[in-house]
Amino acid sequence: MRKAKALHSDKGFTVMETLIAIVVLSVGILGLGAMLGDACEYMEGSQNDYIAQQKAEEAVEAIFTAKYTDTITFAQIANTNANPPGIFLTGAQPILQPGPDGLVGTTADVGALPAYIINPGPDGLMGTADDIKVSLSNFKRTITIAPTGDPNLSSVTVTINYTSGRFQRSYTMNTFVSAFN
Repeated sequence: MRKAKALHSDKGFTVMETLIAIVVLSVGILGLGAMLGDACEYMEGSQNDYIAQQKAEEAVEAIFTAKYTDTITFAQIANTNANPPGIFLTGAQPILQPGPDGLVGTTADVGALPAYIINPGPDGLMGTADDIKVSLSNFKRTITIAPTGDPNLSSVTVTINYTSGRFQRSYTMNTFVSAFN
């Protein structure tokens, strides 16, 4: 009697090996997808980074302009909790449109409307009826004015805190302002 030849071969992959390979590949693809989502969300925040930078510069430039055009005195360039008190609000404040004094972050801003930026509408052109107002309600600005030890020099720190997607971000600008023009 002859033995029958086996009909199967040891060459190739088993079902178990194939399933394990599919699981490993699936985990890799899911990880790549999650990383891509985070990267897109983080990249989308670059516009908010730019807005934060511009709002910090706006506050510093307003302080310099008001000081050097004699709209305010050097003594007024202080926070409201300083001694003597100045005109700049203490702590994180929502970004509002400037009050009657034309400065941002001051006691005159109380009751002002929230700040916004304008993006072009569907036609892609600025200044047309379909432009879109984007609220800056997720931005908070802190203006901190501190003495430096020199009575004629103050340190100004403007910090913008904001949320971009699920990321908390901040932008800080430091400068000095002097009593001299």
